[in-house]
Amino acid sequence: MKEQKGVGRMWHLYKMGGITPAIASMMGAQNAQQMAFIRSMSKEQRKESILDQPLKEMEVIVFDLETTGFYPANGDEILSIGAVTLKGERIMEERSFYSLVKPGRKVPRHITELTGITNEMVEGAPDLMQVLHDFMEFIGKRMLIAHASGHDRQFLNAALWRTSKVNLTHRVLDTMMVAKWLKPGREGYGLDELLEDSGIPVTQRHHAFEDSMMTAQLWLVYLQQIFSRNIVTLGDLYAYLSKH
Repeated sequence: MKEQKGVGRMWHLYKMGGITPAIASMMGAQNAQQMAFIRSMSKEQRKESILDQPLKEMEVIVFDLETTGFYPANGDEILSIGAVTLKGERIMEERSFYSLVKPGRKVPRHITELTGITNEMVEGAPDLMQVLHDFMEFIGKRMLIAHASGHDRQFLNAALWRTSKVNLTHRVLDTMMVAKWLKPGREGYGLDELLEDSGIPVTQRHHAFEDSMMTAQLWLVYLQQIFSRNIVTLGDLYAYLSKH
């Protein structure tokens, strides 16, 4: 009976003021505000067309995630998010992002061995909603870049849907895809191999921020090769990538 009254109150609030008051009643004002912000960011992003922007001037966000496993559908969660801003050919280290995330499950031992993230480290970390809010605020409307981006996109989509019932609407450029176009016929396109091939020192792998920084440096190497092929805009680049 109490549950029915709660549902009835939520429905009444929805009819009177829309979804935000209803959600605020159910999950608290702060979470409702964070959810509303994430939803508005997703909606605004759909309106943006960035294909005509010159790559030499474009601001992008290079990011990476660490997770408890590989399958969000099986309950794996985000453990950390790292990101750095690039403007054209310059890494803007002063405009970077890093946060641990408190997961709803224990960190598996093999993930701790891989990432260095322990259960004790994430115990006092902010929850997923807070970190997603902060990350979406950080990236704004800028394009995202990641290496082997399928994993990161899958987890971001799952997290955004779980918290805010939206999907990631930002364009994501994959440096692995760019590498396959620029360097066809390689045996492997893992980040370690490509960093070594480009003469980029490996600092700390499987740390979200450090991986973001190394991927950013890799992108700058590739950017020079892209410019040498007389590719000017993001739209030009996508036109070439679509043929390979």
